[in-house]
Amino acid sequence: MNRWKSWLGQDPHPASHGEKLLSALGAFLGILGVLAISRGILDSQGTALVVTSMGASAVLLFAAPHSPLSQPWPVLGGHMLSSAIGITCALLIDDTLTAAALAVGLAIAAMYYLRCLHPPGGAAALAVVMGGETVHTLGYAYLVTPLLLNVLILLSVAMLFNAPFIHRRYPLWVARLGPTRNVGVAEEKSLIAHSNLVYALSQIDTFIDISEDDLLRIYRLAMGHVDTPAGG
Repeated sequence: MNRWKSWLGQDPHPASHGEKLLSALGAFLGILGVLAISRGILDSQGTALVVTSMGASAVLLFAAPHSPLSQPWPVLGGHMLSSAIGITCALLIDDTLTAAALAVGLAIAAMYYLRCLHPPGGAAALAVVMGGETVHTLGYAYLVTPLLLNVLILLSVAMLFNAPFIHRRYPLWVARLGPTRNVGVAEEKSLIAHSNLVYALSQIDTFIDISEDDLLRIYRLAMGHVDTPAGG
């Protein structure tokens, strides 16, 4: 059974029931706001396609708020940049299939280079190309209304909803504003130096969905567990 879980990539450490319910509630509130904006501007087809990328963003913002992929710049830049690329491809390329495929590919490359990699960005680029006449008629105005409004609503709900929970502070810089505990000399010596951590991450030639702070926190927890006597 464990081998099958490993092959399927099943999460070995699922969240608590409370955490799961909080994630679901936050996503409900965020998407409710997004739908209220989009429905008044786009037709049913356009709304259905456009909102799918927002639904994907909601998973990251409310189920994985500490992920680098969930932070404000990746969410904002990923959606805006990818959608702009999608609009350009839709306007310049007559063949819809070619335009859609090219939009997604270019969006991924652009997000990588501008350091705003956000998986729903691919869906955002695809949705613009496939969104139909209503979306195409809006052209680049679509980037402001409804897209920018949708993104700002989703980010605002995520910040407000996660704020009361210490373990869900969003974005990451908010968590860093809180009180920090003093690290003892012995513990400080046992920690991985920040420069070494940055170097190690740079040697992995692919995107790692975890922040440096989270890696250090995992390391501290592991060291604390090793130092704790059995049964203590």
